[in-house]
Amino acid sequence: AYNIHVNGVLHCRVRYSQLLGLHEQLRKEYGANVVPAFPPKKIFTLTPAEVEQRREQLEKYMQAVRQDPTLGGSETFNSFLRKAQQETQQIPTEEVVLEVLLSNGQKVKVTILTSDQTEDVLEAVASKLDLPDDLVGYFSLFLVRETKDGAFSFVRKLQEFELPYVSVTSLHNPEFQIILRKSYWDSAYDDDVMEHRVGLNLLYAQTVSDIEHGWILVNKEQHRQLKSLQEKVSKKEFIRLAQTLKYYGYLKFDPCVTDFPEKGCHVVVSAGNNELNFQVRLPNEQIKEGSFKVTRMRCWRVTSSVPMNNGPSGSSPGKSEVKLELAFEYLMSKDRLQWVTITSPQAIMLSICLQSMVDELMVKKSGGSIRKMFRRRVNGALRRSDSQQAVKSPPLLDSPDASWEPMAKLSSKLTSVSLRGISHSSSANDVGANDFHGNYAFEGIGDEDL
Repeated sequence: AYNIHVNGVLHCRVRYSQLLGLHEQLRKEYGANVVPAFPPKKIFTLTPAEVEQRREQLEKYMQAVRQDPTLGGSETFNSFLRKAQQETQQIPTEEVVLEVLLSNGQKVKVTILTSDQTEDVLEAVASKLDLPDDLVGYFSLFLVRETKDGAFSFVRKLQEFELPYVSVTSLHNPEFQIILRKSYWDSAYDDDVMEHRVGLNLLYAQTVSDIEHGWILVNKEQHRQLKSLQEKVSKKEFIRLAQTLKYYGYLKFDPCVTDFPEKGCHVVVSAGNNELNFQVRLPNEQIKEGSFKVTRMRCWRVTSSVPMNNGPSGSSPGKSEVKLELAFEYLMSKDRLQWVTITSPQAIMLSICLQSMVDELMVKKSGGSIRKMFRRRVNGALRRSDSQQAVKSPPLLDSPDASWEPMAKLSSKLTSVSLRGISHSSSANDVGANDFHGNYAFEGIGDEDL
């Protein structure tokens, strides 16, 4: 059997036979020429070396399926992971009330099934708020952890292969909650959202919250103007003014550590405007600020040190024993690429932000509409559009064994997913060799543009 982990938290347990069943279903639907080869059955008991070989083969198989735009985005693949998640957590299908937070602290209670996927829950929240169908795709559900000061630390964007109710309840910690926020980066799309009363209210609440938590920088004069607009209930004008402020539309991360410009620097990272912004505290206590444009990142990867024991299914993703790193290769000058590393429990969320920026840029570059990136109805069911699947960058899966030394590399694109073998192999070979995220939005730039 194998444990599939997302962000260091157990997502589901699957056996070889279940993965084989998934493979046969994919072959039936898409044809043998589309689906990658599956590791063959063995008649006799596997030796430790053969166990490790099968794990590596299954890892490569899952990577290949997830990276294929058709297979990785298919309902067959995603429903397999959702069903396995529900079975592993032993949560029966029943009607429940789920609380989803808005940026202003308001709680929206929706009646759903425990087996409802992320799209279903998002639709239920939108329906409760009277948000029009054509605006639902501008928003997403995020798993967050409430901090001591009442702010939120973002864990990850909820994915199509998980069940939100199961994901949040399996953590067994009331600090973890689900919040609704906008899920695009280009503030030009604010105009679409503000066309409708509910969209305007949601965007306004998020903007006010980001200002209150210091995510958006405001000087005294700007604060006075914003206060005046607030008193007049001029929400559109409030947002328009906020759009001109520094860090509007950015997602701010918890303080962490970077090796740039030198090793061990404390940094606050913010993602927005197609860049990662660094506010670095140098060893001499001097503060320096700079930005890394996503178009100049040639590739990036996420690695992790994870404890080799399988641990309880409800272990928290932010525990100190899990050390996550995001590293990206950056075009510093015309002929010089340099790796920059961020050590943060939120490395996966940073990777998700980078990937969604790239996706948005690629859709824009191809002349597509952002609305096409989101949702459309097919026979009454909500499905992601083909253009979304075409630019989607899937997660990689790997499988450290419980008897390995306590350091394993963990690779990810959209989320950090590891396939951990529940076996007794003694192999200590490195895992996750194919752990780079190629960036289709990367641009070669001359020195004069730097």
